Amino acid sequence: MKVTDHIKQAKSTLFSIEILPPLKGKSMQSIFEGIDPLMEFKPSFVDVTYHREEFIYNKLPDGGFEKVTTRKRPGTVGICAAIMNKYKIDAVPHIICGGFTKEETENALIDLHFLGIDNVLALQGDFIKGTEPGFVPTPNGHPFAVDLVKQVTKMNEGKYLHSELEGQSETNFCTGVAGYPEKHVDAPNFDSDIAFLKAKIEAGAEYIVTQMFFDNSKYFEFVDKCKANGINVPIIPGIKILSTKKQSSILPEIFSIELPETLMKEINKCEDNKQVKEVGIEWCIQQSKELMQKNVPCLHYYTMGKSEVTKRVASEVF
Repeated sequence: MKVTDHIKQAKSTLFSIEILPPLKGKSMQSIFEGIDPLMEFKPSFVDVTYHREEFIYNKLPDGGFEKVTTRKRPGTVGICAAIMNKYKIDAVPHIICGGFTKEETENALIDLHFLGIDNVLALQGDFIKGTEPGFVPTPNGHPFAVDLVKQVTKMNEGKYLHSELEGQSETNFCTGVAGYPEKHVDAPNFDSDIAFLKAKIEAGAEYIVTQMFFDNSKYFEFVDKCKANGINVPIIPGIKILSTKKQSSILPEIFSIELPETLMKEINKCEDNKQVKEVGIEWCIQQSKELMQKNVPCLHYYTMGKSEVTKRVASEVF
């Protein structure tokens, strides 16, 4: 079922989660262990992220170079199929620009359609670690998420990269995109960021999932700004539960977000991460309850494959 149909049919705020594929060498069981404890809350869908491979080049004796993959996660397509088979719920694979040509993207979408997957989340993706800051497109790939959305929309219309494939079965994907309540790090200002988001909706995206935020007023202001600019698709708040003191410094740096002063005061009082986790859980419970009172379409938790803290929050909220 499409994410938008889940939202239309819901009588109350939905629950969903996002997981990371396991590192290369780990089994699918590590994924199931992160999902099993949360099934009692009946997630409407499970997002599966995709991270491009990381690699280095080693110099060879002959003066050449050898590419060595240092970090690789198993395929999102297969993980989505396994989740759908085991739990009989919808899986939402992330598709990204980085690391994929247009041909590879089309092939992945054909596989997803063949498996009966109804949703995708289209993202620009991460830049290559160890390189200069900023996103560098893959040769013959897409530079921006809006271009991915356009490719999915064309396939929904039965239009493929090569004319000889046209006339094949149309896909029927519901496409989601990311939104940034505190502005995308690369956007020069908030207005231009909203304009980029609107372009993705006009290209065919049907819902938005926000980046994590810890101040609900940021989300509500973002929703109002979207509506004022003619963006009327569902906007799903993405939520992260703070669980270590290190996260309080690294999350703002990586994601260009702010942590409320009230939250930071409580974290600074903590003597260890056990106490930080309790503060983070309680903060998220209150944050989630306020969002539910405002009838948000869904609460989407970034679990990072760890279910303990999400289960504790969900037990108090759903």
